[in-house]
Amino acid sequence: MTQSGHPHRILVVDDEPPIRRFLRTSLSAQNYEVVEAEDAPAALKILAQDSVDVLVLDLGLPGVDGFDLIRQMREAGSAVPIVVLSSRSDEQGKVRALDMGADDYVTKPFGTDELLARIRAALRHRLQQEGERPAFVSGDLAVDLVRRQVTVRSAEVKLTPREYDLLRLLIAHAGKVLTHKFILREVWGGDTDVQYLRIYIRTLRQKIEADPEQPRLIVTEQGVGYRLKAPD
Repeated sequence: MTQSGHPHRILVVDDEPPIRRFLRTSLSAQNYEVVEAEDAPAALKILAQDSVDVLVLDLGLPGVDGFDLIRQMREAGSAVPIVVLSSRSDEQGKVRALDMGADDYVTKPFGTDELLARIRAALRHRLQQEGERPAFVSGDLAVDLVRRQVTVRSAEVKLTPREYDLLRLLIAHAGKVLTHKFILREVWGGDTDVQYLRIYIRTLRQKIEADPEQPRLIVTEQGVGYRLKAPD
């Protein structure tokens, strides 16, 4: 529900009627209001006329594909969260969509529970951006963003400036998958080998995870990037 008490409105963009029918049934059962579009022009028309809280987008649209729709939305200044539907083998497509401004992805074939979790994460991330809080808490991790103080199980943890910058970026996008390219650009300015990122992720996990070998806070999205567990 939105703050006004109305159900969140989800725009499903897919050219396959059976997929749209499945998504409409699954999402409506969870009290979401669902609108549909079979291609990018129809989606843009709906976005221009009506308020939408989340876009669920198939990349393989006829004519103007999903990548072009993402580009057009972000260039127009739209901040509507976008959850992409992609094939299991299309890692490059996932990375490209995320770098262009998509918020998350679900791999086909997907389960309803996973899709619902991604939609909830996208909604939380948007609310977090609109009203960012001075403190972040997720599991055993607590970060005071004003004092730059990091604690794990109530014990203060010392981070290097670069480690803190990396954690701060993950916190700003908690619940959302960030690509290697995005993180390198934001933290290192882009001109850095991805191996440096892996090293810093490893050292950060050693400081904040209960078990760095089986991380629960900073999760690896294989072949794509990393995701920080959403706040409690």
